[in-house]
Amino acid sequence: MEVYLDNSATTKCTKAVVERMNHIMLEEYGNPSSLHNMGMHAEKQIKEAKMVIASSMKVKEKEIIFTSGGTESDNLAIIGAARAAARRGKHLITTQIEHPAVLESMKYLNEEGFEISYLPVNAEGVLSIEDLKNTIRKDTILVSIMHTNNEIGSIQPIHEIGTWLKQNRPDIIFHVDAVQGYGKARIYPSRSGIDLLSVSAHKIHGPKGVGFLYCNEKTRILPLLFGGGQQNAIRPGTENVAGIAGLAQAVQEIYQNLDQDILRMEQLRQLLISEACKLDGVTVNGSKTGAPHIVSLSVADVRSEVLLHALESEGIYISSGSACASNHPSVSDTLKAIGLKKELLDKTVRFSLSNTTTEEEIRYTINKLCDMIPMLRKFTRH
Repeated sequence: MEVYLDNSATTKCTKAVVERMNHIMLEEYGNPSSLHNMGMHAEKQIKEAKMVIASSMKVKEKEIIFTSGGTESDNLAIIGAARAAARRGKHLITTQIEHPAVLESMKYLNEEGFEISYLPVNAEGVLSIEDLKNTIRKDTILVSIMHTNNEIGSIQPIHEIGTWLKQNRPDIIFHVDAVQGYGKARIYPSRSGIDLLSVSAHKIHGPKGVGFLYCNEKTRILPLLFGGGQQNAIRPGTENVAGIAGLAQAVQEIYQNLDQDILRMEQLRQLLISEACKLDGVTVNGSKTGAPHIVSLSVADVRSEVLLHALESEGIYISSGSACASNHPSVSDTLKAIGLKKELLDKTVRFSLSNTTTEEEIRYTINKLCDMIPMLRKFTRH
């Protein structure tokens, strides 16, 4: 039996997504900037994709910018917005548990002369809004807070933060990395005071290498790339039409039964947590009421990589942390930020579900955990 529980790293494309992309690449392969019919057909695909995506968040189609994925969306939002607003100030605020795409962008801007404040989080991985308010200064120009943490599934109070900023400091740009939140929760940027929002297709059963940035029409950002002027010159370059069409197909499918899927994933998540935590020395990280698709477990006396490969031998695929940081052997900043005991930092694994995960798969995983953990501890101790 194969059980794929690493959906926060990437998801399997749906059949309809693959068919849609295949059709575009073989039948409607024109350059959307070309003036002939083939180009117009390609351009139509992009316009239709914008309609689908904008509708999912109740925003305007012209506020959607296509990118190569979540990393580029984060980079473009943070660096582009900071540079555009640099005359007003050079103070930026984020958290200690952001994705590397955000943290590395902040590090880059710090080298350009910007000052960065990193907010702490509590044991459940959630920031204090009061801490945020107290950190804001006259020269603060940007706040970047992730919607859902990719390692432990903690959800930040995005709506409360955004509405407070708009009421009290409307001059501050609010960016949200929603790569793990979009398609797992209903997000409405305009209602929540969000100016910039990043999304990646391959987290919602779409293709890798494509994503989008929501950019409020009143928010000014400077481009990181320069070329032919596509997408109002904010993100120039010939658009990935097949990828964009695949993204739109994935959005349509993920939102078709979103509320039911969220409820079902949450039920499966709670099943996994409740059964796994019955095992000696197994604890859950983050909030038990966090994102519906992410479970972070620490297993005392069993190294994460050992458990990962043991489960893999039984056809179960999980992660020892964020796949996006897999090339960096350093200990997770997120786990350190929530105050996880030192001896558990390298004994933590992540299970991440999707709307296709079944109860049979979760129960199979639980049974294997019950068999393996005592056995692995026995080998570890001897």
